[in-house]
Amino acid sequence: MKRILVFFGGCSTEYGVSLQSAHAVLAHMDPARFRPVMVGITREGVWLHYTGGVDGIAADTWREGPCVSCTLALDRGRRELLLLDGSGARIPFDAAFPVLHGKNGEDGTLQGLLELADIPVIGCGALSSALCMDKDRAHKLAALAGVRVPRSALFGRGAGPAALQKAAAELGYPLFVKPVRSGSSFGVTRVAGPEELPGAAAAAFAHDREILLEESIPGFEVGCAVLGTRTLRVGMVDEIELARGFFDFEEKYTLKTSAIHCPARIPPEKAARIQAAAQTVYRALDCKGFARVDLFLTPGGEIVFHEVNTIPGFTAHSRYPNMMRCAGMSFSELITRIIETEVEG
Repeated sequence: MKRILVFFGGCSTEYGVSLQSAHAVLAHMDPARFRPVMVGITREGVWLHYTGGVDGIAADTWREGPCVSCTLALDRGRRELLLLDGSGARIPFDAAFPVLHGKNGEDGTLQGLLELADIPVIGCGALSSALCMDKDRAHKLAALAGVRVPRSALFGRGAGPAALQKAAAELGYPLFVKPVRSGSSFGVTRVAGPEELPGAAAAAFAHDREILLEESIPGFEVGCAVLGTRTLRVGMVDEIELARGFFDFEEKYTLKTSAIHCPARIPPEKAARIQAAAQTVYRALDCKGFARVDLFLTPGGEIVFHEVNTIPGFTAHSRYPNMMRCAGMSFSELITRIIETEVEG
């Protein structure tokens, strides 16, 4: 039986989403093959070894349960969790599975720490995680791989209003203003005209030191789940149907006015092209294990890269497990395959 160190929570704006994803992952982990070692990270960044029930994670009451401060043994090859309760206890494990979203968990920071200690990481490693979190660099590499990307302009803190307005005029309205490194659409604003640009830029800078002004792509968003490292398997392509606005944080986790269709309501040949483009981007960004590649399909049939989620959601509404389910893989089988990709090579 393999011991899997599962991280959840995190000092990120997506803390709550991580709890729901981790609950689902733990609830569907095969108890005959894997034994979870649970480590919750609080919003303040405190590491706690949690030994209570998984429902406490979903309810965000886990910190009130049986918890002990902990840290990793960073000596290469040790693969141990150190309990900081004075006991000197060490808990061995075989691999680490970060079920974290956003900064300080999905962006390569934790993955780099794990790789430093020679701990197998389930999912994308430090390089791919960092690249995929960075919208500007990810787009540049995808374009070099031959996949079309939106036109955009990059700005750092201190950018003058005139430069922002000039770039926006060249891109054309409407456009999107985004933090370069953020998840779940935090800090993203759809801008309809010049008067909205200063507020949108300020909102994006609240989440990162760099922002992107990005052209709006006509059509609709599609996604593709990719599983594997050497040999890749893809899920069914899905489609986001929007009633208004864009697929922001609220819509992603409530679907109040939007709908997700899986499989997408497109011809099979277009779905196959999207799956091929997703695999191209996955390889170009050095992804491994699993990731969800999001793209746009224009009215003219063009495929345009949007972003990669290296730790996609595993909540009740999450797209990645649903795409794999539509391709014939149950949630429990999916979790097993994701873990096997790393612990069994």
